[in-house]
Amino acid sequence: MKKNRGRIIFISSFIVMLLLAGLGFLRFGHYKVVVVRENAETEEHTEHEREQHIGKISEVHNEDIDKEESDQHTPGELVKINDLQRKKLDIKLGTAGPGKLLTTIDLPGEIVLDADHLAHIVPLLPGVVREVKKRLGQTVHQGDVMAVIESRELADAKAAYLASSERVALAQATFTREEQLWQKKINAKQEYLDAKNSLSEAKIEHRSTVQKLLFFGFSEALIKDFQKHPDKSLTRYVITAPIDGTVVQKHITLGEKVSDDTAIFTIADLSHVWVDLSVPQKDLVSIKIGQKTHISLGFGTPDAEGNISYVSPIADKNTRTALARVVLPNPDRRWRPGLFVKARISMGELQLPLVIPKEAIQRLGNENVVFVETKGGYDPKHVSLGRSDGSSVEILSGLHAGERYVARGGFELKAIMMTRDMGAHAGHGH
Repeated sequence: MKKNRGRIIFISSFIVMLLLAGLGFLRFGHYKVVVVRENAETEEHTEHEREQHIGKISEVHNEDIDKEESDQHTPGELVKINDLQRKKLDIKLGTAGPGKLLTTIDLPGEIVLDADHLAHIVPLLPGVVREVKKRLGQTVHQGDVMAVIESRELADAKAAYLASSERVALAQATFTREEQLWQKKINAKQEYLDAKNSLSEAKIEHRSTVQKLLFFGFSEALIKDFQKHPDKSLTRYVITAPIDGTVVQKHITLGEKVSDDTAIFTIADLSHVWVDLSVPQKDLVSIKIGQKTHISLGFGTPDAEGNISYVSPIADKNTRTALARVVLPNPDRRWRPGLFVKARISMGELQLPLVIPKEAIQRLGNENVVFVETKGGYDPKHVSLGRSDGSSVEILSGLHAGERYVARGGFELKAIMMTRDMGAHAGHGH
């Protein structure tokens, strides 16, 4: 009996264990099947279903936002400010309507020296440099001594002048004596005529030597001074500045030999410069003398205004461009020859149906907007832009004639709008 009773207990325990195992299998097996089935269904979702799912989440999130902040504006809605804020922001309104745009042509250019006020100093005779009085970049005035050259050719010219002066004086004395003797019938007429011819020849030779010295740059007063001081150095050649200006080139050093075909100084009057513009073939018909031109150098240099003073009658056969020139005042010397500039030439005005200031256009994301006045505040309306002259913009769509818009202060409204939206997102980030 005891043995049978133990067997019964063992069999019962085994059955209970089987039942428990079966229940566990069913439980955990069902869970596993559910997971696999749900994953399979998730993989079979379409993109549309995903978007709907995300949309529902967004709707729920937005509903939460609306419930929590029903008194705040969401991005893209009106911007509301009170009168005090409007005054502080200096909001200025405008009325949308027709306007004019300046039509312009943009051209590249280069600043060059004014060749009408430029002097290349070339010695008129060769020699050796004994003194250099001026340095590169120095301001000079007409008549200032630039350098002193010792020249043998000048010595020969001065000597010839002094000799011819003596011969003229001697011939003049001989002629006067022979004329008196002939008038007194003491000498023959032929002797008188010979003396007269000799005087004429001496004067011709003398004039030739004077002309040579004038060619070398000596004044008549200085030439006459040679006779008063015949012992002064005959070789000293003083080179002076022919114009007022600045020494922009210097090719002379002490002791070197200079020739009569090389510039040793270049003096430029920098109070005015030229701006040479390259005009392409397609724009040549539009460029006229007198047109107003805006010159821009950039890099912090203030812009300048000038007028077209010259248009070349011929074009470059290689580039097919023609030269147009602007004379530009340069009192403070900021327009340095050799620099490149941009030139904007005014062509006239273009009347358009709807034009507003460029300042009124603001950028929100990838869109251009204009803040339009409404009863509730300022509404950022998307607009399509047309042509622009840099200060005004043509509006193609999004704004209608007669609408009141923010002409000045749009940037401040945009900042308020962005700050509000950032605050709204930050407030719901928890």
